[in-house]
Amino acid sequence: MGKALIPAQRRLVIREVLESQRIAQGSALTRLLGVSEATVRRDLEWLEQEGIVERTHGGAILSQRMPTEPAYERSVQAHPEEKRWIGRRAAQLVEPGDTVFVNSGTTTTQLVRSLRERADLRDVTLVTNNVSAAYEAHGGTLEVILVGGSFRRISNSVVGRFAVETLRQIYATKAFLGVDGISLKFGGTTPISGEAEVARQMIEHTRGPVVIVADHSKWGVVSNFPVAALPEVHTWVVDEGLSSEWRLELEARHVNVIVAAPEAIEGIEAASSTGREAYPAA
Repeated sequence: MGKALIPAQRRLVIREVLESQRIAQGSALTRLLGVSEATVRRDLEWLEQEGIVERTHGGAILSQRMPTEPAYERSVQAHPEEKRWIGRRAAQLVEPGDTVFVNSGTTTTQLVRSLRERADLRDVTLVTNNVSAAYEAHGGTLEVILVGGSFRRISNSVVGRFAVETLRQIYATKAFLGVDGISLKFGGTTPISGEAEVARQMIEHTRGPVVIVADHSKWGVVSNFPVAALPEVHTWVVDEGLSSEWRLELEARHVNVIVAAPEAIEGIEAASSTGREAYPAA
């Protein structure tokens, strides 16, 4: 890039790169801008302080805000195939005898639909504030506890004091949580305080792994209320749209990333039907 740019111009170029690619490596930015690594690092620090980016080990990712909650009907239409595969893969992490927490969301509903179809599951208890998920469990072998509370039509879920009080009386072996955004700095977030409160209580009363189930479009998105900090997350089940660079960033922070690839899921399900595992579920 010929003529030397002033800081404001460099930062504008960095933002344009991130808006088109969502992630940028520091080494690529130094070549593009014709400046030192230290200069790029200072520019990224400034952009991070402004809430525009989150710095990663080798560069930065664009920080996207979600100030409001999408309607349930609209969420169902977003990335439906990816959510279905994520639900099927996450269902393989549930074992006979488990008590599982499941919160609201369209991806967690797909998880319960897949659990209902698993004929090998016995003595599994589903505890949820997700009305759609409770309905999906009908006809299967799951014991379902639908917590009480204030009904939220936009998310087809229940929240509030009664929901939280019910959850305080139960300990789960695993928690499967949907989020509206997930990022390196802020972890899992949601735009609704009541939904965050329910998810936080689920995490507090889970004696085993906390599993995020969310498609790749949630990566780099930040909303108003925290659900789970990254150190609290054991696993993220995600589709193939999450790049290998981002997976490495998460694994460096001790988050186990499971990619819901169709061929791998079908292999696991085929092995399960014969009483064998193709490879460990987690």
